[in-house]
Amino acid sequence: MASFDAIVRFFQQGGLFMYPILMVFAVGVAIALERYLYLTLARGANQRVWKKVLPSLNRGDFRQAEGIAASSRTAIGRILSYGLSRAHSARRREDVEMAMEEGLMEVMPRLERRTPYLGTLANIATLLGLLGTIIGLIQAFTAVAQADPAQKADLLSASISVAMNTTAFGLMVAIPMLLLHAMLQSKTGQIVDSLEMASVRFLNLLGERERPDVRRRMPEAA
Repeated sequence: MASFDAIVRFFQQGGLFMYPILMVFAVGVAIALERYLYLTLARGANQRVWKKVLPSLNRGDFRQAEGIAASSRTAIGRILSYGLSRAHSARRREDVEMAMEEGLMEVMPRLERRTPYLGTLANIATLLGLLGTIIGLIQAFTAVAQADPAQKADLLSASISVAMNTTAFGLMVAIPMLLLHAMLQSKTGQIVDSLEMASVRFLNLLGERERPDVRRRMPEAA
């Protein structure tokens, strides 16, 4: 209870700029939760679709594999759909690879959506904290100038302490935002790497089917 009262007192002493910083924190947490859930579900869905497509690719039934990929809304499904549809008419591996790169470029914005906002919100929280501190110091020196000389030192010390609360709160918001931003970027990078790996495995499999003399190696799950 004492710690809760200290937090409330700390917030109240910070002044009006504590509220926009708190709003920035709420927006950042909402974005981070949404992105984390989306990326976690996307990774699981990609793995499930790849496991469904893999047996068809193993049998060389590209028509069925294309049907499974086309009916999926996942990132891996779209990329494989681009590659399989292009494989019917392409004469070179590069043509299929370019088609799959096009599919990857299409799904990348969905994976990276809103994540950069966290870095921006961290900067905003820091700047709001500094702005609140500067305005608080201006008000403190203005009040001290009109105060009794015997009380100036104590009044100035107390006013500066209160003004620093906004900077402290801004940093307390900015640091978790930056950590969440880095974590989500890493998670997005892992998904993109798995998509690229699945694309390479599909292209290798396609090339092996075009060369019957080469022993076929089936890809593992993405």
